Amino acid sequence: MSQPRIAFLGLGLMGSGMARRLIDAGFPLAVYNRDPAKAAPFAATAEVAATPGQAAARADIIISMVANDEAARAVWLGGDGALAAAPPGAVGIESSTVTTGWVRELAAAAAARNCEFIDAPVTGSRAQAAAGELNFLVGGSAGTLQRVRPVLAAMSKTITPLGPVGSGTLLKLINNFLCGTQVAALAEAVAMIESSGLDRARALEVLTLGAPGSPLVKTVAARMMAPDYTPNFFLRLMAKDLAYAIKEGRDLSCELTTATTALEAFQTAIASGLGEKDIAAVVEPLRRR
Repeated sequence: MSQPRIAFLGLGLMGSGMARRLIDAGFPLAVYNRDPAKAAPFAATAEVAATPGQAAARADIIISMVANDEAARAVWLGGDGALAAAPPGAVGIESSTVTTGWVRELAAAAAARNCEFIDAPVTGSRAQAAAGELNFLVGGSAGTLQRVRPVLAAMSKTITPLGPVGSGTLLKLINNFLCGTQVAALAEAVAMIESSGLDRARALEVLTLGAPGSPLVKTVAARMMAPDYTPNFFLRLMAKDLAYAIKEGRDLSCELTTATTALEAFQTAIASGLGEKDIAAVVEPLRRR
């Protein structure tokens, strides 16, 4: 497929960076966002569509990067949705962090429209999206992935095929549940350090440079210390991902008890008005004032 036309649906923290990478790579792009103000900066370099259907009407590839199952259903299957307008033979790509049930439903709907489909959620956050260094986790046929690989490559560092439709989505939820539990545990560790009289800088240096110091822990610890809660990953979306992972685990007869505990910490932070902040803000309700 040479220079396919792309419809990109969702221009939030991640989607905006991904769309700009596609523009920089020379792909003709139509964009849609529920809030037109987020689409307006793209007017000089892309077609700004008023509806998902308008964006998809002439597209070879349609990519969705939205917040949750409900938002994805709205852009694909809602009024003026993308799928009804998609030309036969177009490829749909669901890159949002959603449930396996939704992506399988969407795959069936795409097949009924004579369209192809893969799920291809990503790991990485805002900085990786802007730099084209995301990691795509792909579920779907090898042939469909081959068709869209150059498009994914423009936004990514790695592309990992994982099996049938839903495989990428499931691994993304497992990935995010593991991240969420690390962040919640780090928040408790920071609160304990700050309550104890230990030298905070030295204590965090031991933890971040030692065995607990995953790349995520190092990055989030720095934000907690600053503190800087400029969103790289919205706290409310981590709560959503944990809830989705817990449900998927139960469907597989796996009780994710650590995810359940972490979700409680994120829900407490949301109740404290921190849902629109970065995930590092989960520490704030635990801190002594």
